[in-house]
Amino acid sequence: MNISQLARACQTSTDTVRYYEKQGLLAAPARQENGYRSYAPAQVEQLRFIRGAQALGFSLQEIREILPLLAQGQLGRAEIEQQLQAKMAQIDAHIAQLQHLKTELAATFASLRCAPESRLKTADAVAPDSGSGTGVAVLKRSFAPPKRRSTKG
Repeated sequence: MNISQLARACQTSTDTVRYYEKQGLLAAPARQENGYRSYAPAQVEQLRFIRGAQALGFSLQEIREILPLLAQGQLGRAEIEQQLQAKMAQIDAHIAQLQHLKTELAATFASLRCAPESRLKTADAVAPDSGSGTGVAVLKRSFAPPKRRSTKG
């Protein structure tokens, strides 16, 4: 099958297939006399594995490390479980980080003391380091809407 047929069978683009080849995730295919790529059914399964692993959150580097084990038949259930548990731990850590960020955003929102129509400048706020790398913006002073000048004399 040619590159278009492979891409279509795996619901991806030909550019993605070429990229995976350049990255060493897919072995270079055989070439036809006209120079076109010719893919074997095994490469369809390999591409489907790559796309499925990406859908589960695995990076291309992680997939690159798994593929040789898979090709050599050395990927057993224990190794699969280990990979999946490590990925779940990464996701849990990311969720905790996002929850912390959400808490900091809520605290920043709650700390706003200026009128909704006020315009702020960088000099009006500071963002102390909270240790998470996100920082919480804290207003230096309260803002009130500008006073209107009296036209009476």
